[in-house]
Amino acid sequence: QVQLVESGGGLVQAGGSLRLSCAASGSDFSRRAMGWYRQSPGKQRDLVATIASGGSIDDADSVKGRFTISRDNAKNMVYLQMNSLTTADTAVYYCGCSALYGRSWLVGHGMDYWGKGTLVTVSY
Repeated sequence: QVQLVESGGGLVQAGGSLRLSCAASGSDFSRRAMGWYRQSPGKQRDLVATIASGGSIDDADSVKGRFTISRDNAKNMVYLQMNSLTTADTAVYYCGCSALYGRSWLVGHGMDYWGKGTLVTVSY
């Protein structure tokens, strides 16, 4: 079983930066794909960025050039560096982990385990 705990959310002004962290417990972290997703009120949960076990990254067009996902397998951690934030980035951000290992996982599969989320609020 995998447990995920997000941290780093908060209130920031437009144009500012935040760094989200996700601590994962469980086995075989380095073999699993990880990702960040976000959900605004009344909307579905959308992909922000994913990072496969081999390090390949997929991210949403809306965050390209502004957000960077990374992972530290030695620490079982995943990060999301968010720069040039806008009010449209306001959402609850969720860390996700795949149950599939290595190349068995594809972006379209999504994530199987989720944290409880951390709220990011961007003000004018």
